Amino acid sequence: MAEVTDNPRLAEAGTKVERVEHIQKRTLGNVRLRHLDTNEIILIPAPSSDPNDPLNWSQGYKYYIAAVICFAMLMCNFLAAGPTIAMVSTTMDFFPGANPATNPALFGESVAKVAYFFTGTALLQGMGNFIWVPIANKYGRRPTYVLSYLIYTVCGIWLCFDHSYNGFLAGRVIMGFGAGAAETIAPITIADVFFLHERGTVMSLYTSFLSVGVAFGVIISGLITIHHEWRVIYEVATPLVGLVLLIAFFAFPETAYIRDHKQLQSQSDSDPGSPGPTSSEKSHIATSDAEHQTPSPSTAPTRPKLTMKAYLESLKIFHGTLTDESLLKLFIRPIGLICLPPVLWAALVQSVTIGFLVAVTSNVDVAFQTAYGFQSWQVGLCFVAAIIGSLIGIPAGGHLGDKVADWFTRRNGGVRDPEMRLPAMIPSLITTPLALILYGVGIQHKLHWMCPTVGLGLINFSIVQGTNVCLVYVIDAYRPVAGEVTLAVMGFKSLFGFLLSFYTNTWVAQSGYQDAYGVMAAIAALVILMWVPLYVWGKRVRHATWSWPVISYIHWDDDREVGE
Repeated sequence: MAEVTDNPRLAEAGTKVERVEHIQKRTLGNVRLRHLDTNEIILIPAPSSDPNDPLNWSQGYKYYIAAVICFAMLMCNFLAAGPTIAMVSTTMDFFPGANPATNPALFGESVAKVAYFFTGTALLQGMGNFIWVPIANKYGRRPTYVLSYLIYTVCGIWLCFDHSYNGFLAGRVIMGFGAGAAETIAPITIADVFFLHERGTVMSLYTSFLSVGVAFGVIISGLITIHHEWRVIYEVATPLVGLVLLIAFFAFPETAYIRDHKQLQSQSDSDPGSPGPTSSEKSHIATSDAEHQTPSPSTAPTRPKLTMKAYLESLKIFHGTLTDESLLKLFIRPIGLICLPPVLWAALVQSVTIGFLVAVTSNVDVAFQTAYGFQSWQVGLCFVAAIIGSLIGIPAGGHLGDKVADWFTRRNGGVRDPEMRLPAMIPSLITTPLALILYGVGIQHKLHWMCPTVGLGLINFSIVQGTNVCLVYVIDAYRPVAGEVTLAVMGFKSLFGFLLSFYTNTWVAQSGYQDAYGVMAAIAALVILMWVPLYVWGKRVRHATWSWPVISYIHWDDDREVGE
């Protein structure tokens, strides 16, 4: 029961908050995406009349931004994962007496110490975003990209010259803090620029290049080690990271845009209000004004010609604050969001795909050398399969997901629920456990090297296909806090991968490749299969859990609303 107050201002404020929260609980991604009469796609969010609104930018410019993001994703994991292929030579460099042939005991101890270079980087790639994402939400995407890649570039230069173990470890850990930011900020940027019906395809490019970055780094690093020492890997990669920094500073705009919240509120206020949150008619009523106010792509305003003065103005790092929410609330929200079942499920899917790939790469060099006598560069070339799998995953995770969601939207009278994307998880339900079984059985029984290599390709396919579907799903459901949602998912995944990387070698040593990866396959199948109950009851679950007391503090303010 609401508390009674004699203060009319407080009463009015309380009524407004209740109305805003009612709207947010009612919406949560349930929007009319197709016009009731014409069946044409409605642009969600509705673009403003401002030519500087990112939603009004030309498709060519939008895809230029997507291309820069993909390049940034490629470099995110190049130095984070690529040098793992040279684990043996790196160990012998830092610990000269640790030779696997003459002193295997010392070599085993030393490899464990060198592994901290990569596990520490992986941990900070995820955990560092608990600082970067609130900054991006409060002060903008552009300063986050520039500052994070500046740290990444400086650390790359540092690692080219540092020959001490402690100094190199410190450099790798700080590098992880800088390298991981773009991984979580990129989905927010994509949501800033692209409409709801375009998002799945572009997000699949993002997840693909994030996955390809690992394989690309491993392949190039392996080829470098044929005729050069392992430190040349850093000398090759650092200029490429620096190139991303230059592009981010000189040719990448701020994509965050402060929308007219009075207009968004007036659209919401037109809702008469009585039906429950699961009614399709409510979604239609809530978006009816937006349908009439949404301009068609052909009549969208065009950006004015860019002058030197305007260009120099665009080089500003900071453009003011984007929200009145406190940094404390922005820091805490991701922790609360992970309690929401859809977000937790998406995080678990990331963990059983990307996390288990971390398990594979943490000992892939040793596994292929033991089973097939491969040298490092030969192991690296096996990751060509990972690139192929990732590229095939682009249409399977993006275009397929959009088509599946659109098919269900048409059947639902033009109203889109985020869960309509979930049946597109079926391919990953098959390929993820199959990939882990092929890898584990292939290595254990020394089957043809193509068997575990196909497993590498399939697990990377699943990463692009499955994780893209589930990530777009939760972003659609909680769009105003897309950054915090992505952070909750990626942070959980990074922590899981970090812990798994410590225990994979021990697990394999005790149980063997077949049993260890067989258990991983069963866990992966069970987690991914949870898309079925979410598809059936997900809408009710989202609205019910949004009213949980523990979730109440993380409800977003109305200045975070974007019109969907």
